Amino acid sequence: MTKFLLGIIAASLVVIAARPYIAPSAVHAEAAAPDNFWFEPGIYMLRQQNGGQVLGKVGVDLNSGNVYGFPTGTNDPYPASPMDAKPQVSHPIPLGRFALAEAR
Repeated sequence: MTKFLLGIIAASLVVIAARPYIAPSAVHAEAAAPDNFWFEPGIYMLRQQNGGQVLGKVGVDLNSGNVYGFPTGTNDPYPASPMDAKPQVSHPIPLGRFALAEAR
């Protein structure tokens, strides 16, 4: 009985090991392009849509050419508030767009 069970186990292992060679699984490429975002080094004065200005970082979406400003409010390279110790969230301000398709 032991030899019979060991034989079934061995046959099962051979089937499992041979399956990738007999019927390999299909490989699919990633459909969406990865998010390619470039952040310009340094802090810049950003023009807001309501006419004001604020300090922040400039980011460029390398897939679309869209340019965004992310307000930080201070000279720090990240959003910070001197009045609040909690981590802050900076929402993008659309600044413009580079016509990347025309450059190719």
